[in-house]
Amino acid sequence: MTRSEPSPSPRRQELLEAAYAYALRSGLGELSLRPLAEEIRSSPRVLLYLFGSKDGLIRALLARARADELAHIQRIADSRNDSGELRSVARELWRWLSDEAHRGLLTLWVESYARSLTDPDGPWAGFARDTVEDWLELLAAGQPAALRDTEEALAQRTLVLAVLRGALLDLLATGDAARTTAAVHLHLEPARMG
Repeated sequence: MTRSEPSPSPRRQELLEAAYAYALRSGLGELSLRPLAEEIRSSPRVLLYLFGSKDGLIRALLARARADELAHIQRIADSRNDSGELRSVARELWRWLSDEAHRGLLTLWVESYARSLTDPDGPWAGFARDTVEDWLELLAAGQPAALRDTEEALAQRTLVLAVLRGALLDLLATGDAARTTAAVHLHLEPARMG
């Protein structure tokens, strides 16, 4: 823990959870402490005390979102088909990504990913790179252990990730789950996966 990160407290955790629920509904792009504090029944002064700054709060929210994302990824990894096939992991991942229940988290993820690219020194620093590594690691679990470290295996994972991420962006923009799911499944057909 650094000096800029106050010790976790029950009140800090309570406000972080409330702020996270708010961020899932409203995003982080235009986050203002006063409306947030009013919504979660706190004050800007308390938020600044507990999180150090608005950037500190954003970093805590991003860490909370990433923890949520990683927990979902772990559940997918734990429940995946043990066929050792990249396509089975990708299908399971798409099932999770396309689930309406996850739209808030995934919209927040897209917003944070984009901000990480445009504001690399701000509170979003490293978010995009870290999430790419998280997803590639999950996809690697669907490849034979003997091949995972090859350039070809990395290229396959990267292509699958690009297709999933592109379909996700399309789904979030249009809400067309049937079309995007059909496209993902078409890409994941055995003949296309090699």
